[in-house]
Amino acid sequence: MVMASLRPARCYRRHKRPYTRLAVRRPERNYIGGVPGLRIRRFRTGQPLPEYKIRYFLVCDSKLQIRENALEAARMAINRYLERKLGKNTYYFRLMVYPHHVLRENKQLTGAGADRLQKGMSKAFGKPIGRAVQARPGLRIFEVWLPKPADAVVKEAFRRGEMKLPGDYHMERVVVEASA
Repeated sequence: MVMASLRPARCYRRHKRPYTRLAVRRPERNYIGGVPGLRIRRFRTGQPLPEYKIRYFLVCDSKLQIRENALEAARMAINRYLERKLGKNTYYFRLMVYPHHVLRENKQLTGAGADRLQKGMSKAFGKPIGRAVQARPGLRIFEVWLPKPADAVVKEAFRRGEMKLPGDYHMERVVVEASA
């Protein structure tokens, strides 16, 4: 049995109108039949301790959509590298965005005889296939808190995570001052 593969990310990279309509109390008002379950396993790792004074952010430089499976792959790559280099409980790591936008696909059949089995573009609303984050320049995607600076380690971790994401990104470093 062969699983159907995902459509390429270029099909969903451009911004469209944000689509999130899901009526919980009155399901008959739904525009979408059902929203797919979330594929992101964990949004936070570690504990935000008060002695963590350095914060690093992975910031988006492009206007695009990032699918949830790309976010999860990047999260796993970054967390794995940080855990290996810094230790298990020595940092706080957080995914700062939530994929609200519902992606839809109008499935088309191909091959001989397919023209008798499909409607083409007639009422081509599509079925929900996943979720995405609608990113814009300046949006912070990931955050890492550390007790002391580790620029090289975090930069390499973010570089590995960027490979899993579409678009361009840069790293920001913020030093949190002690409140008097």
